[in-house]
Amino acid sequence: MSSSRYSNALALAARAHEGQVRKGTSIPYVTHPVAVAALVAQYGGDEDQQIAALLHDVLEDGGEHYASEIAAEFGPRVLAIVRGCTDGTPDATGEKAPWQQRKEAYLAHLASAGEDVWMVSGCDKLSNARAILEDLNSIGLAVFDRFTAKKEGTLWYYRSLSQVFTDAEAPVCEELTSLVAQIEELATAAA
Repeated sequence: MSSSRYSNALALAARAHEGQVRKGTSIPYVTHPVAVAALVAQYGGDEDQQIAALLHDVLEDGGEHYASEIAAEFGPRVLAIVRGCTDGTPDATGEKAPWQQRKEAYLAHLASAGEDVWMVSGCDKLSNARAILEDLNSIGLAVFDRFTAKKEGTLWYYRSLSQVFTDAEAPVCEELTSLVAQIEELATAAA
């Protein structure tokens, strides 16, 4: 792997997510794309997939203006993966489409997205599910207050994601399915 490409992607992710934190925490947001890139590497992803993992939320959280920079520096494949992992970009006023509408469209898109997107998106959702489970174990059902969709919507979304990745035979499907089952079990038991 070319360390300069990876380092440049990490620098872009840090710049695009500067000042952002993980929902309901003080943890710098950039730790999430780094964790996703590590999962992509763990699951056998190539350099472009790992770079796309570092950049997977740049358009969604930073804006469409980053697209030309991603294409110029990392190439069309990386940009295509990032776009494939993006469930919506902010409009000129900084707003996105409503949550339910974005998630339903993203699930439909994922069903036929292809191996590159399944790898990166699957690792993204796996990282998120790990964080939800960890927080569910430490702070209980309050973890769902961080999410727009609260408990029921979040559980629906992760069940649906698990099914899409299982149907696609994505590398992460077994671990994600296991985590989602654990999240549902704890969420139900704590209710």
